[in-house]
Amino acid sequence: MTGIRLTAPAPGWAIDADVVVVGSGVAGLTAALRCAAAGLDTVVVTKARLDDGSTRWAQGGIAAALGEGDTPEQHLDDTLVAGAGLCDEEAVRTLVTEGPDAVRRLIGTGAHFDTTDSGDIALTREGGHHRRRIAHAGGDATGAEISRALVGAVREAALHTIENALVLDLLTDAEGRTAGVSLHVMGEGQHDGVGAVRAPSVVLATGGMGQVFSATTNPSVSTGDGVALALRAGAEVSDLEFVQFHPTVLFLGADSEGQQPLVSEAVRGEGAHLVDADGVRFMVGQHELAELAPRDIVAKGITRRMHEKGAEHMYLDARHFGARMWEQRFPTILAACRAHGIDPVTEPIPVAPAAHYASGGVRTDLRGRTTVPGLYACGEVACTGVHGANRLASNSLLEGLVFAERIAADIAEARPPRTEPADAPGDAGDPVPLLSPEARTAIQRTMSRGAGVLRSADSLATAADELEALHREAAADADGAKAVVPGVDAWEVTNLLLVSRVLVAAAREREETRGCHWREDRPDRDDAHGRRHLVVRIAPDRTPVVHRTETAAFPPVRPSD
Repeated sequence: MTGIRLTAPAPGWAIDADVVVVGSGVAGLTAALRCAAAGLDTVVVTKARLDDGSTRWAQGGIAAALGEGDTPEQHLDDTLVAGAGLCDEEAVRTLVTEGPDAVRRLIGTGAHFDTTDSGDIALTREGGHHRRRIAHAGGDATGAEISRALVGAVREAALHTIENALVLDLLTDAEGRTAGVSLHVMGEGQHDGVGAVRAPSVVLATGGMGQVFSATTNPSVSTGDGVALALRAGAEVSDLEFVQFHPTVLFLGADSEGQQPLVSEAVRGEGAHLVDADGVRFMVGQHELAELAPRDIVAKGITRRMHEKGAEHMYLDARHFGARMWEQRFPTILAACRAHGIDPVTEPIPVAPAAHYASGGVRTDLRGRTTVPGLYACGEVACTGVHGANRLASNSLLEGLVFAERIAADIAEARPPRTEPADAPGDAGDPVPLLSPEARTAIQRTMSRGAGVLRSADSLATAADELEALHREAAADADGAKAVVPGVDAWEVTNLLLVSRVLVAAAREREETRGCHWREDRPDRDDAHGRRHLVVRIAPDRTPVVHRTETAAFPPVRPSD
C-alpha cells in the first residue's frame, strides 16, 4: 500500500455492505445484479445518475458470435488481429466463448435488440470484423437500451444505490486488504458530504478517462477516477498508453472541447465511405477492409490525409443511404448531425479522430481481481488483456458483461468477512495536494498536443515537463495560503493529472508504433522489443514507476497464482 490519498475531510457517515460497486454502466450494474442475486448485500455508488455513464452513449452495438456460420474462434481471430500482438489469448477466448450466453442473459434481463423479419437478432458489421456479429438496439441507440434494461432491473431488485457520489479512495484494513471506499455525495439525499461504504469487496466499474484530452466522445464524468484510486491504493495499471481515438467523430471546429458527437462505426459497416474534399476514397488500397479496417488504421489513414491536404477534417459520405434508412437505422446520429447544421441525407459528414476508449487500465486476472486483495475492476477502467494494443469495435460492452459476471461469481464463492478500516481520509496517510479546478484545461491541452493521436519523443517530453510543473506547483501551494479547498472539481482535476502523468510515462517508454499508439518518430512496429506490456505503479513519492514485462503474457496479479 502507498498510503497516498486525496486531501479530503474525514467521513462523517458510514454504511456497511458485503460488496460496493463503483459505477453504473453495463459492467457495474451487471456485477451488482449478479452479486445481489447471490445473496450479497450490495451497494452501487455512481458519480451522477444511474444512467449517466458511458454505456448509454454506445451507438454501434455489442459484438458476439450469434449469427449463422459465425463462431467464437472467428471472433477470437479478429480480436487478436486488432490487438496488434498484445492481447492475452486466454482472456480473449474467455470473452468470445462466454459472450454469446452473456448477451442472451442480458436479453433475459429485459434488453430488446433489433430483429430481422424472421425474428432473429439483426446483426451488422464494424471495423476489424470479417462477419456480421454486432447486435444493436434502436438502430444506433444500443447503449441507451442496455442502460435502460439494467437500471430497471436494479430498481426492481431494490438495490441500495448512492447517486451523485464521487468515489475518493480505497479503505484498507490492518492487513492491507480492501475494507471499502470513501466517497463524497453531492447535494441533498440520504447521505451528504464525505462518507464511507465499508465492504470487504470493492468493484471498480468507473469507466474511462477521455476527459484527459480536450476533445473526446466520453461524457464529462469520465475523469479517470477509478484508475487514480487504484494507483493511490498501490494497484498496478497496464497498457495505459493505448488510447483509442475513434476515427469518425463529428467535427465541430478545431477549437471545440469537451464531449463530441460520435458517428458510429456501424455507419461504415452499412456502406458509408470516407472521402476527402475532392470526393476521393482514400482508405481503398490501404487495407483489405478499406473503411472497415481496425480503428487505429482508419484513424491513421484520416490523419495522414488531413496532413497531405492541409485539412482539419475528412468526410463520411452516406448520402446513398437515403432518408428512410437514415431515419430508421441511425436516428440518433441523424438528429445529432442536424442539430449542428449538417444533413447527412444530402451532404457528407465532416469527421476527425477524437479520444474515445482506454484499452488499458487497472490490471486484472480473468476473475477481475487486481493486485490489491479485495479490489476488483471491470469494464473500461480495467485491463483484462482482451484489447491488447487496440480494442476491436463493440468488444467493450461484451467485456463489461462477461467479466462482471466472473467477478460476481468470484466474490460469491470467496465471501470474505467484513473487517474494520485501519484508518480513513483525514485521519492518516499521505494526502495528495489538490490542483485548482482551473488546471483542468491546461492538462487537457497539454495531453492533446503531446500525447494525442500523433506522438513523438519530443512531444511526450514536453507533455511530461508541463504535467510535472503542475504537480510541483500544487505541492508548493499546499503548504501556503494558496492551498486548494477540497471539493469535487479539485478532486477530479487531481485525478486527471495523476492519470495523465502515468499515461505519458508509459507512452515515452513505448518507442514504437503499435495499435492505437502512433509514434511519428518511431513509425514501425518492433515485435522483438515491443511485444511487451508496460506495467505502472505509483511510488510512495508519487512518481510513476514503469516496468516492462519479459514476454507478451501478463504476470500473475498475485504471487500465489
